[in-house]
Amino acid sequence: MSSMDKVAVVTGGASGIGEGCVRKLVSLGYLVEILDQESEQSARLVNELNSSSLRTKYHVVDVADAHSVDECAQQIWGEHGRIDVLVTSAGILESSANILDMDMVSHDRVWQINYHGTVHCVRSFGKIMRAALRGAIVTVGSTTSFVAFPLPAYCPGKTAIRRLTEILAVELGRFGIRVNGVAPTYVITPAMQAKIDAGERDPEVLRNSGALNMLVEPHHVADAVAFLCSDAATAITGVMLPVDAGFHAAIPYRTYAGGVPWKE
Repeated sequence: MSSMDKVAVVTGGASGIGEGCVRKLVSLGYLVEILDQESEQSARLVNELNSSSLRTKYHVVDVADAHSVDECAQQIWGEHGRIDVLVTSAGILESSANILDMDMVSHDRVWQINYHGTVHCVRSFGKIMRAALRGAIVTVGSTTSFVAFPLPAYCPGKTAIRRLTEILAVELGRFGIRVNGVAPTYVITPAMQAKIDAGERDPEVLRNSGALNMLVEPHHVADAVAFLCSDAATAITGVMLPVDAGFHAAIPYRTYAGGVPWKE
């Protein structure tokens, strides 16, 4: 079956990593349904992509609202009769804070969108895939899924998504559904660019944080997502794939207490 016959759902698909995934999947021939709170950005993207072929639609959905997500899943299923790919990219960032002094309202909102939003989506769309005995799910974790960062809501939430991905891979594998995740490093999304513009992030620090000394962009993450959804990854499930320009290799190497054998 070619990608031209397949339906993909991307949450948070109006911008950033989600938009990169939408563009990639459309380029591969998928019909892509975008779920996002931002209707204006969604409409802009859909109008642009549909100028050449009618391959995208959008739905205004808050992934933190389980009922809204479930209604949308049923609507998409009713229209197409199939859902082949789910990418759970919806998420928000937070600024560094310490646990004892953090704002609990902001903390809870990060969890509601990043973790609970992922749970709501994999439950609603996963049930449809389970009944169909096919599908691929890709969650979006982070470098913070593996190591500690001073992000008291974001970091634990992304760590939870990693474990959720592994659990789902086992629970859904016997139904022919593969569940993997991507773990991006700092990505130059509109949200990250806003933090750079506000002086909250230094782009040179971001560039030099990995082994490749490069800025990771949404299309780099989208390429990994497309691979994990493809037949080339038929035997791969339960992994959280770093898309980090070598961040995980570089940090312990460069901070080795015995010193490194070369200078930056």
